[in-house]
Amino acid sequence: LEQRGRLQRLVAKDVQPPDPASIRVLRGHQLPVTCLVISPDDRFIFSASKDGSLIKCKWEVESGKRLCVVPGAKKGTEERHMGHASHILCMAISSDGKYLATGDRNKLIMIWDAATCKRLHIFTGHRDAVSGLSFRKGTHQLYSASHDRSVKVWNVAENAYVETLFGHQDVITGLDSLSRECCVTSGGRDGSVRLWKIPEESQLVFSGHQGSIDCIQLINEEHMVSGADDGSIALWGLTKKKPLALARQAHGMQGTQDLQQPYWISAVAALRSSDLLATGSHSASVKLWKCSEGFRKLEPLWDIPL
Repeated sequence: LEQRGRLQRLVAKDVQPPDPASIRVLRGHQLPVTCLVISPDDRFIFSASKDGSLIKCKWEVESGKRLCVVPGAKKGTEERHMGHASHILCMAISSDGKYLATGDRNKLIMIWDAATCKRLHIFTGHRDAVSGLSFRKGTHQLYSASHDRSVKVWNVAENAYVETLFGHQDVITGLDSLSRECCVTSGGRDGSVRLWKIPEESQLVFSGHQGSIDCIQLINEEHMVSGADDGSIALWGLTKKKPLALARQAHGMQGTQDLQQPYWISAVAALRSSDLLATGSHSASVKLWKCSEGFRKLEPLWDIPL
């Protein structure tokens, strides 16, 4: 389906849940895994956790082998040691698979050679935990978001800081970008999603969730999806200030009859330029969703117990 010259793959109707026997588990971290990325060629997984070790074992997807581990360092020794000294909260890989970026609770962004796991550079400048990272597609421009409520722009190829953008009223909890020179962020308790237009130094503000907006991802250059701790997921068009579709209690309710609350949405993902979404929560399942009626409806497809 082609919309305004953009290709939209309709895949949701053909998706089947995986055979439980085919789900593989990779073990190696001592503490909770906080983030992971898959290399653009789908061959390697990079993961990180609260144990401070960046396990770039390039868990090889085929074999499940751990290819390399970068151990954590003690606080203040990051310059001498390779690893982070505090919880790693986010990571991103460039679309050519060359650079890996990791951000930690201690305000640092580290840049790595994805092929060798060697650290190339440390970016400093954020005044609080780094909570989101994204490379602009097709470039080595990196966007970072932080609990200091700012977004920063970096040029990784030249180890250079570019600029800082302000606007959120609370900690930024998530960030994403595609090939345009812009990024989107979720603003936690300030209740807003923002689209940052970098060259114009301007921003658009979107509002619609009740709770803290904790995660966000672009589906294509015109639509995005976000998740909140009020249990809702929202579909947005970049030209409308309110959600095009909102699914409340997307992962159901928890607690006793008297004290029920929704399961928080802690992760959202989109198969880029398609009609297929996934959401994660602590309800012990991943849910798959179909965006239908021109992104005006969210239909639950499958619950994958994990």
